[in-house]
Amino acid sequence: LCITSWSDSEQRPAQTENHSAPPDVTGYTNNTSNTTTTDGIQVERAPGGGTAAQKQTPKYGNAELMETGDGVPVSSRVSAKIQQLVNTLKRPKRPPLREFFVDDFEELLEVQQPDPNLPKAEGAQMVAMRGEQLGVVTNWPPSLEAALQRWGTISPKAPCLTTMDTNGKPLYVLTYGKLWSRSVKVAYNLLHKLGTKQEPLVRPGDRVALVFPNNDPGAFMTAFYGCLLAEVVPVPIEVPLTRKDAGSQQIGFLLGSCGVTVALTSDACHKGLPKSPTGEIPQFKGWPKVLWFVPESKHLSKPPRDWFPQIKDANQDTAYIEYKTCKDGGVLGVTVTRTAMLTHCQALTQSCSYTEAETIVNVLDFKKDVGLWHAVLTSVMNMMHVISIPYALMKVNPLSWIQKVCQFKAKVACVKSRDMHWALVAHRDQRDVNLASLRMLVVADGSNPWSISSCDAFLNVFQTKGLRPEVICPCASSPEALTVALRRPLEEGATPPSRGVLSMQGLSHGVIRVDSEEKLSVLTLQDVGSVMPGALMCVVKVEGVPQLCKTDEIGEMCVCTVATGSSYYGLAGMTKNTFEVFPVSNNGTPISEFPFTRTGLLGFIGPGGLIFVAGKMDGLMVVGGRRHNADDIVATALAVEPMKFVYRGRIAVFSITVLHDERIVVVAEQRPDSTEEDSFQWMSRVLQ
Repeated sequence: LCITSWSDSEQRPAQTENHSAPPDVTGYTNNTSNTTTTDGIQVERAPGGGTAAQKQTPKYGNAELMETGDGVPVSSRVSAKIQQLVNTLKRPKRPPLREFFVDDFEELLEVQQPDPNLPKAEGAQMVAMRGEQLGVVTNWPPSLEAALQRWGTISPKAPCLTTMDTNGKPLYVLTYGKLWSRSVKVAYNLLHKLGTKQEPLVRPGDRVALVFPNNDPGAFMTAFYGCLLAEVVPVPIEVPLTRKDAGSQQIGFLLGSCGVTVALTSDACHKGLPKSPTGEIPQFKGWPKVLWFVPESKHLSKPPRDWFPQIKDANQDTAYIEYKTCKDGGVLGVTVTRTAMLTHCQALTQSCSYTEAETIVNVLDFKKDVGLWHAVLTSVMNMMHVISIPYALMKVNPLSWIQKVCQFKAKVACVKSRDMHWALVAHRDQRDVNLASLRMLVVADGSNPWSISSCDAFLNVFQTKGLRPEVICPCASSPEALTVALRRPLEEGATPPSRGVLSMQGLSHGVIRVDSEEKLSVLTLQDVGSVMPGALMCVVKVEGVPQLCKTDEIGEMCVCTVATGSSYYGLAGMTKNTFEVFPVSNNGTPISEFPFTRTGLLGFIGPGGLIFVAGKMDGLMVVGGRRHNADDIVATALAVEPMKFVYRGRIAVFSITVLHDERIVVVAEQRPDSTEEDSFQWMSRVLQ
């Protein structure tokens, strides 16, 4: 950048005469005699009081008006030097950066030619994989509401949910009788006590928000089943923390597009929401105007004796909407029909061999995903007893879930790999631990490339405490496709679990090449079991037409089953692209007359029909023609012993576009006790 200046002794030039061609202060000058260079910045000095483009002109008087940079006429007393600078800045000579790369310039950008020596997929075309038949058991209920009614009337005293407080003591026990009667009360009040008789605020089919904190699963369950009984569609979301919470703003857009006018919340949560001086809850940024309603028994009217909710068989109406955050921070709502919800519960019941009155310990978020599916929906279908561990208790005592498994002799636990990791860190050889009662430990993020190390280490320590290796059951899921695959609790003669040690170099070119475990440049994956009952799975190419992959090629997994989401609420185009996919074989013919759903997961079907997930479509980044995955890069950062320098759980990986290619950005949060020098050395090792 050249900066034009005048010395005090030189005469300052007056107003520029030629407005259309101001001096180019962005280019370097050729006039070497008047140019000095300081630290690589060229400074151009004007010879003898002006430049060629500036002729001496009489100064304007006060009467004259002239234009400044933003086009506002002002008095001309502005120093001519400043005026010249303003005029120069007003008309930048260079095009903005992106205009350098418009299509005329395409040929100037070096296009990478594919290297003929790169690894290519050589296998045969893959064959779609079918899960076992979904057995229709004679006493399966025709809908989840029917199941709740059955248990609420024939086993009202059976425990449905036990919630722990932050000291690990039971806070309350919700029985099936109480869940049934309270849900009926909520349904009645939703339909008859909001708005007026002529103009009810909520009608069957309307969407309502469920805003419940993570420590109150009882209130959430009552509200959720109350909505199902009223045929109202619940949209569970997170509690907004402040009025301008950015994540909550995106959720507000979802609520607006769903036409939400009522938000259900718990008493404690309602008290904790930010309030205006008059005590009203202000409208959150980006949210529609909502009425806050606390569906707790003391605030509700009793339904008349002759009022009962209609218990229908599962149908194609929307049961609930689960929100999903996209790569760009936007929020979509995945709609799940009543038939899909029930079929999914049946598939989970069959895969996990759930039986009546079993006890299950849940550490996961019960509002969505694996936590919702196992600990709110499938548990009620089978009259199971859920022990809910709030995350606040896990922070105080990371062993709490293991202690509850022992205390209640639980058969099943639902956790994430981080819960296994922190239990190991806090373990310190506890004497009274006995995990022999566990027949299944569902690892919700078991498809993540970095979960395998937690599973291995956990088994290593707790095998001596009664934990059997076959109990660890990783699963793969997505908001669109629900449960995609699940490792079954091992029965006699079943396929033993396996792992794949894959070359990262091969994976970056989309092919599967087995490698040896010793290197840092390999990705070790554990299987996530087999396809769900009643489902058909295939793997299609990541780009272009959804063509079947070869057997040694990585692609996006797609499933064809009743038990998936059915649309992104209100977005027909995106819905078609995700929920109505027709995979084709090499010759272009569709492999099925029924549509498949994209799972958003990348992977392959291995030997014995075992499913391996190598990453997510959302985490895919293409640099120099090679694919990388955000999860792999997090795993790489974690492999460079980060514990001393950065927070293990606070690493974000994304890419930005530079010159038609992507560049990877890794953000890690530095620990307060780590020095800049330490962190810099750690960064250098990760970069290598």
